[in-house]
Amino acid sequence: MEFKRLVKLDLSDCKGLFLFGPRQTGKSYWLSKKFPKSIYYDLLLSDLYFKLFRSPHLLREELMAKKPIKHPVVIDEIQKLPKLLDEVQYLMERHKIKFILTGSSARKIKKGSANLLGGRALYQQLFPLVSPEIPKFDLYKIMRFGSLPSIYQSKRAKVLLQSYASVYLKEEIQAEALVRNLQAFSLFLEVVAKTNAELINYSNIAHDVGLSSNTIREYYHLLEDTFLGYLLTPYKKTIKRRSVSMNKFYFFDIGVKNVLTGQWDMIEGTAEFGRRFEHFIFNEILAYLKYTQDERKICFWRSKNHQEVDFVIGDNLAVEVKSGKEIRPRDLKGLKALSEEIPLKYKILVSLSEKTSRLIEKQFLMLPYKIFLKKLWSKQFV
Repeated sequence: MEFKRLVKLDLSDCKGLFLFGPRQTGKSYWLSKKFPKSIYYDLLLSDLYFKLFRSPHLLREELMAKKPIKHPVVIDEIQKLPKLLDEVQYLMERHKIKFILTGSSARKIKKGSANLLGGRALYQQLFPLVSPEIPKFDLYKIMRFGSLPSIYQSKRAKVLLQSYASVYLKEEIQAEALVRNLQAFSLFLEVVAKTNAELINYSNIAHDVGLSSNTIREYYHLLEDTFLGYLLTPYKKTIKRRSVSMNKFYFFDIGVKNVLTGQWDMIEGTAEFGRRFEHFIFNEILAYLKYTQDERKICFWRSKNHQEVDFVIGDNLAVEVKSGKEIRPRDLKGLKALSEEIPLKYKILVSLSEKTSRLIEKQFLMLPYKIFLKKLWSKQFV
């Protein structure tokens, strides 16, 4: 099955572009279809990697010999060889060659001297499949196996996810020298998966894993730098109701989270089922903001006395997510409390069970999740 991806790469007014995202989100495949005439360098190929590792200048010499180059040059997994960026910068500046640089980690690049080419290249990110990209998408399938393209359409989704977790999440992160203690990091991943979408208590996790709190914080940032998940910060602009200061964390894909916890079955009405539905909505909102270059920040809000809204986007959109069989008055408590603090334009309750939209108390919009997604991706909540 071919998926029409929503990410947009426009090189018309820039010299280059970084396309980041976890492995198997489809970066290489999509680029090969979009730019079939481009010159490709895949740094996962060991012979090519070692050749350019020893002699980075060969990239420049090879491309100079092929001038004029009419299509962007693609370098896959640039984080494996950040020193190539010096050659890339030279070719972009002096010879007007355009580049698309893909990566599954920005950590080494951020810490290297190249520093993302000093702003000379644009930044884009590719996520797992989102609802508008999947014809007749299956919510329950996504909530069980996630939406990585190769896994979503496979009949062996569980086996592929197990392989992904054991090979990439652990072995490749160690191979990149990003962690020293692989056993402790593996245990950390399991604990993070079990507390996905919950408030992070660094001290408790440190105790469970047997590491320091500072190391646990660094591991969370590692997951962000490798695009394996996202730290969600609390919304802090309320005055009467003070917000908590703890963060939350969401894995980039529900299936990856499930394989790390070993939880595959879903029982409606359980807390785990509700968390997966909330996770799904978060992934959709985050991808929407990135793909449409919407600069609003996504946060969550929880007051010290436990009033809560799942997602606050910018200062004008609040989204509460409910997977229960029916909407109850208490489900609106968080939205009501937040709306007394800030002038929200959109106060939305996303429902899994309801089939039609409703306006409650003339201000709270209850939307079935499919209608919410349609309105979100058609930019009706700007």
